[in-house]
Amino acid sequence: MSAEPGRIFREAWIDGVKKYYPGEPKPGYITPWDDTPSWERESAAAVYDQVRQFVETSGGTTAKLTREQRGRFVATCWIAQIYKHIPDPKPGYVADWTDLPEWQQQTDSDIFDVIERGL
Repeated sequence: MSAEPGRIFREAWIDGVKKYYPGEPKPGYITPWDDTPSWERESAAAVYDQVRQFVETSGGTTAKLTREQRGRFVATCWIAQIYKHIPDPKPGYVADWTDLPEWQQQTDSDIFDVIERGL
């Protein structure tokens, strides 16, 4: 693998934000990897690894999951990282899938696909 896992995750996130976010995204949403806080880099690498393990231990059958199921997996893994790094997160940081904005759901689904294709 040429790029580090966390960077692949972050770049997929930024690509999704640029594609789906309505209007001008907050600067923090598109902060380049090198300027991303260390906890976010660690979280991006952890979620990448969780998706990779999920795909591998499923024997590639994750391709049969719906787009929503794929995005939900990424979102749930990310929420666990938020709780790991932020003692009292804002409710929006740990919102359930159904409460996420459409752009974020689409971005999370794309992230899963990017990781899966790269394996």
